[in-house]
Amino acid sequence: MSIETTSTGVLMIIAVMTLVTLLTRFGGPFLMSYVTISPRIESFINTMASSVLIAILTPMAVEGDWGARAALGTTALLMLTLRKPLPAIAGGILAAGLVRYWLA
Repeated sequence: MSIETTSTGVLMIIAVMTLVTLLTRFGGPFLMSYVTISPRIESFINTMASSVLIAILTPMAVEGDWGARAALGTTALLMLTLRKPLPAIAGGILAAGLVRYWLA
């Protein structure tokens, strides 16, 4: 199946992507409204969130450049000391930018 990249085709692609996004956004909470949240299910949900975060960050720490490693380290250090995500993220972005500026 192929769609022409005319203005109508592009609008159709955007409409389909919007529909899929809305279905996934509303589908999860809708399905979970039928599930009783027991301590075991709550533990599973919390563990899955941590697993996804680790799966995203580990390859960046192993295969990333020095800017990525500086961002990860700075963000982790600031999060542990300040316990506030926004300053930690800002510090990580700043660290990545500075390291990439100096090493480029």
